[in-house]
Amino acid sequence: MIGKKVVETDPVTIVEVKTMLEERSKSYELTYEQNLALDHVTKLSKIEEESAVKLVKELQEIAKKSQAIKIADLMPVDLADLRLIFAKERGSHKKEDLEQILEIVDKYRE
Repeated sequence: MIGKKVVETDPVTIVEVKTMLEERSKSYELTYEQNLALDHVTKLSKIEEESAVKLVKELQEIAKKSQAIKIADLMPVDLADLRLIFAKERGSHKKEDLEQILEIVDKYRE
């Protein structure tokens, strides 16, 4: 595509995507793909947007923003689930850090 270039990307949580699509649906008719995305995020969102934003902020003290967002989207229950999120990342987190992350996630679980 001529003249099209990605200037900036910023990862967002599933709940924020849901809010964006719902706002857009009030003004415009959503495309087929957008409707599918809205249906998908509606089924997968596990916490409210306000809680998700707070959770990501807390998790950013321990992990990178992209990791914090993945954790907020998936809401892992145990260490095995949490290790799967970090499986592709270089380096490793200490067991104490992982347990602290799980404690933070448990505070926001609904």
